[in-house]
Amino acid sequence: MIDTHCHLDVAAFDGDRDEVLGRASRVGVVGVLVPAIRPATWPGLVELGRAQPLVRIAFGVHPQAVPELSAGEADDLVAQIVRATVDAGPLAVAVGECGLDGATGEQARQEELLRAHVRAARELGKPLLLHILRAHDVAPRLLREERAHEVGGVMHSYSGSPELVGVYRDLGMAFSFAGPVTYPNAKKPVAAVRVVPDELLLAETDAPDQTPAPHRGKRCEPAFVADVIDGLAAARATTPPRIAELTTANARRLFGDFAIDSRGR
Repeated sequence: MIDTHCHLDVAAFDGDRDEVLGRASRVGVVGVLVPAIRPATWPGLVELGRAQPLVRIAFGVHPQAVPELSAGEADDLVAQIVRATVDAGPLAVAVGECGLDGATGEQARQEELLRAHVRAARELGKPLLLHILRAHDVAPRLLREERAHEVGGVMHSYSGSPELVGVYRDLGMAFSFAGPVTYPNAKKPVAAVRVVPDELLLAETDAPDQTPAPHRGKRCEPAFVADVIDGLAAARATTPPRIAELTTANARRLFGDFAIDSRGR
């Protein structure tokens, strides 16, 4: 299994990060993709990737962080992302987290920075990790204008309708689902899961957030991607091993083989 979206670098894991990854490995997790939240966190993200063979990383600015950015932190963002990605070598497999969040302020700035991410991704030939929440009326047009289909990417913790799956599919996007697919009476994510093509389905935890139903009330962690797999299997009326095999193969096609130690050892 591969957890395609986990914020393992945040303070919630400072006390037991190695143990968290150990638990993930013991349940069959072979890779964890950790997207950045803002440029100030990028150096620590690189250190984490270099220290942990399971981890791959991505550089970006989370839309919810946009109002909190310090002066100049995201200036010339295309150049910043390209430089950081090239310097990180095989560790960096995508661009993000990035996107639009309708519940967060500075919408014009969010759109400006999302355009910068798409341009950086196109320059690098890397897929995007997209956070689109309460902004599905704007995102497809912006992604189309910036030719995001040239690199594709992932709709992380997909929150759109089943009807929008085809729109984002045509923009080159895969669809990743997290804990909400396991919640009792979940309707929208389950309906969306059922119409995603096999080759575009991914699993994630979004840890430390979006804890799956069996662990509600606890901090989410990468090992819980197994519970997300169970939820996806139930939604698609198939078996967890089938979904694990499918989502792992899809993640490797998008991001490379996590089983290979990117530190060259």
